[in-house]
Amino acid sequence: MGVSRSVLLHLATSDDFERAVRRTPGGARAAWRAASRYVGGRTLDAALQTIGGLQADGHRVSVDLFGERVTDPARADGVLAGYRELAARLPAQPEEAWLSVDLSHLAVTAGAAAAADRLAVIAESLPPGRRIQVGAEDAAHAEVVRACVLDVAARGLADRLGATVQANLWRASADAEAFGDAGVHVRLVKGAYLESAGSHPHGEATDMSFLRLGFGLAERGGPWSAATHDGRMREALLLAHGEIDVEQLLGVRPDVVDQLRDRGVPTRVYVPFGGEWFRYWMRRVAESRGA
Repeated sequence: MGVSRSVLLHLATSDDFERAVRRTPGGARAAWRAASRYVGGRTLDAALQTIGGLQADGHRVSVDLFGERVTDPARADGVLAGYRELAARLPAQPEEAWLSVDLSHLAVTAGAAAAADRLAVIAESLPPGRRIQVGAEDAAHAEVVRACVLDVAARGLADRLGATVQANLWRASADAEAFGDAGVHVRLVKGAYLESAGSHPHGEATDMSFLRLGFGLAERGGPWSAATHDGRMREALLLAHGEIDVEQLLGVRPDVVDQLRDRGVPTRVYVPFGGEWFRYWMRRVAESRGA
């Protein structure tokens, strides 16, 4: 009997489990061998090589420096410096290479105003056409994430911002509307967190929410993308609305993203990198399991 998705998601956030794996002889090496297909590299130089290969294959990218749950403002300032270096070294074509960040990596729980300021500094460093997409986090962070994104958008930086809307959350429609009204790019996902309240269960209810939101975003006409590996959801939107942007995760069904490119569907591949890859890999393992 295999390990359930809920147990694997719990392990993905367990410092004790990660330490145990790394301390086991050969554990870190074996984990990295399994994780490396999903990770752009452990260094920026390695990630830039991965990005170059994807762009040569006709895919755009969204690049994320691994990290989350930062509470020390000084450490968050170091993360900001890392993003500024990343922004300076991305390929020249702005639309081809975006950035991605979780606001907990910018210490949003230690101070929302300071996190918004850090996000604004990154956005201000970007050329026109390049965005920084704010990632999805658990429902407990949803309100502060939305407030920070809208704060930075109101500073005249909406064209440099993206925000993630999770279809499984009851608040998703209101979030999508708020971001759309602000001119922020919306990345629509199903939602990867197991929430205790305020959400639809995984399965049909979330699928229907995803489709309703996708149809609404397409009809609205603002900038958005469908970020899903669910072929049924993706194809329903493509059939109904023609060309839409599709985002995929590095290493997950690369054959599908190539097929989409060959069909003329605009693709963007999420490329995370850095030393804090273990939790991300465990989430990918969890998502490969059923409920």
